Amino acid sequence: MPTMSDTATDRELVLTRLFDAPRELVFRCWTDPADLVRWWGPTGFAAASVSVDATEGGAWRICIRNPEDGTEYRASGVYLAVVPPERLVFSFAWDDQDGDQIREDTLVTIDLADRDGKTEMTFHQSGFLTVASRDGHAGGWREGFDDLHTYLGSIR
Repeated sequence: MPTMSDTATDRELVLTRLFDAPRELVFRCWTDPADLVRWWGPTGFAAASVSVDATEGGAWRICIRNPEDGTEYRASGVYLAVVPPERLVFSFAWDDQDGDQIREDTLVTIDLADRDGKTEMTFHQSGFLTVASRDGHAGGWREGFDDLHTYLGSIR
């Protein structure tokens, strides 16, 4: 299990994880659709589709499916900063089936630091309109990062 620490304010969420993998690999898992489909979303959810243009100004889009009832959830955003293998900054919004934003637009910043061959990832998401929204994201991201930990172990 990765080491972790979490903090939050009403409008932001900070999750820190230490992965036993080089940061180049962790960065790739955030930017390569073939890797993202393996871990993105709460545990058990499947990524039905992923598109990524991991360049500044490039867009990303993902659709994840709830295994219990088949409900699909779509999210998208734009990359504001891409600094391999150190940092990603992108917008994040939930979309409807037509691709129109249906919930608040938040800002995600991911910093990756080398820790003797391991990677410390600091995930920061800000701009939540409600504590409930923040908490919903926190649970999903924690499960996704647990799945990322497992996935990294399988490809190292």
